[in-house]
Parts: sequence; structure tokens; C-alpha cells
Amino acid sequence: MARRPVAWVAAIVLFAEAIGIALLNWFLGLVVDHQEMSLAGLDPRAMSVSAWIAGALFGLYLVLCAIVLVRVAVRDRGPAGFGRILLISAAVVHGLLGAFSIGLVGWLAFVFMMVVLGLIVLTLVAYDRKEQTDGAGAGDASAGPAEGGGAPQPV
Repeated sequence: MARRPVAWVAAIVLFAEAIGIALLNWFLGLVVDHQEMSLAGLDPRAMSVSAWIAGALFGLYLVLCAIVLVRVAVRDRGPAGFGRILLISAAVVHGLLGAFSIGLVGWLAFVFMMVVLGLIVLTLVAYDRKEQTDGAGAGDASAGPAEGGGAPQPV
């Protein structure tokens, strides 16, 4: 199975998505700032700064997920602990964003979100299966001599 290439592709896509999200929020912040738009009496400057901060935070989150995927691809071992939780949360976020994007943005955005979701989930599942088969193989090899299949035991 192509575990490493999938992890590499997912990492590259998440890096590109992080850049896209950061640039999109930067642009939206500029539009709000230049148009001096206000929502329910909020200060336009506060809204533009909030958009920039949100873009930076979400972009950093996606970059962190991509770094975890790069580490998975380089080491050829599944993520553990915090990295696994981070990738699961990224999969959930992409599922929710995909569901919202159908009505707000369109089907192309939905397809993109589902492709990213699929890459993340495929990476998680592929490495999980590999570790389960490796663990089962090691358990069978160590159980052989104890069952009498190995060298004779002294009496």
C-alpha cells in the first residue's frame, strides 16, 4: 500500500491550504478595513484584526498538522499521542467545513474538503493497520518456543 506517498500528498495539501486560508483571511481583513464595514456596531479595525488573527491561528493549526504528516511520512510510522489527536481533529474540521461549504461556497469546495478529509483518514487508517499486523507478527514469533515448537527445554 502507498502509505508514505499518501502522507506526503496530505502534508503538501495541508501546507497549501494553510497558505490559502491565511491569505484569504488577510484579504478579508483588508476589505473590512478599507470599506470600514461594521457588524452590529463593532469597530471595523477590531473586525479586520480579528480576521487576521483567525487566519494566522488556523493557518498555524494546518501547518502543525502538515508537520505531523511529514514526520509520519519520513519515519514510516503512524502518529501517536498528540499527533494522532491533532490529525483526528483536522479530519473532523474538514468534514464539518465540507458540510458547510456546500451551501456557502459550492460543490468544488466540498470536493476539496472531502479529498483532504480522505487523505487524512487514509493516512490514519493505513498506519493503524500496519502497526496491528506488525504487532500480531511479533506476537506469533515469540509464542512459538513457549508452545514447544522451539528448542527442547531442560528437565
